Amino acid sequence: MGVGKYSETDRFYRYHHRTPQGWEIFRVRYRETDLWIRARKNLEKEAMEAVLTCRLQLEQYIGSHPDFLHSLTPLPDDPLAPPLIHRMLDAAALAGVGPMAAVAGAVAEAVGVSLQRFSDSVIVENGGDCYLNLREETSVGIFAGPRSPFSGKIALKLGPDRFPLGVCTSSATVGPSLSFGNADAVIVLSPNTALADAAATRLGNLVKTAADIDQALALAPSIPSVEAVLIAIKDKLGIWGNVEVAPV
Repeated sequence: MGVGKYSETDRFYRYHHRTPQGWEIFRVRYRETDLWIRARKNLEKEAMEAVLTCRLQLEQYIGSHPDFLHSLTPLPDDPLAPPLIHRMLDAAALAGVGPMAAVAGAVAEAVGVSLQRFSDSVIVENGGDCYLNLREETSVGIFAGPRSPFSGKIALKLGPDRFPLGVCTSSATVGPSLSFGNADAVIVLSPNTALADAAATRLGNLVKTAADIDQALALAPSIPSVEAVLIAIKDKLGIWGNVEVAPV
């Protein structure tokens, strides 16, 4: 869930990566939206157009439906809602949370899909929530806060058959996202990035102590399209689903 503002210190993880030849990296920022994007060429203009389309849908809908912004529980589907809003409402209903829990993932995916006309591979990261569509194996590093023994030590290995894929994180200790739990990181993998974002919030809300990891992992399979979950809290780690975790 990407509500609030990150400082450059919060987003330091953006600079801990290797950029293979043939890629361009750029940022697109508008109001609260701050995206890190990797594509085959610089697509700042096209990405900004996609961001503005998303923001227009969000701001106009919130203006006429203020409960959309504040609700912490699912809202009824709205057949007249614009596409981004519909995806958020649907993800929230499947995960059992408010629709804004899906906003960062929904925007990341919407922008990423729009860029695929210009680049055969793309990564869009939005406050720790990522949309990936790649043609080669990649590793996604895990950051669970500066005091976590897992930060910078493990990564998710993803083969080309997994994409497109959303990899979204909810944390009670990193960034401004709202969480009612205490997990350092709850990471959800799903081909639906808005759903991955919403599900990470739902599962993160459950994890108040390490004893809650099993309960959260048991719930994960009941959320449609969730493929894998990783939960880190203090020195405990729980994993469920189709994912390979490897040392960095």
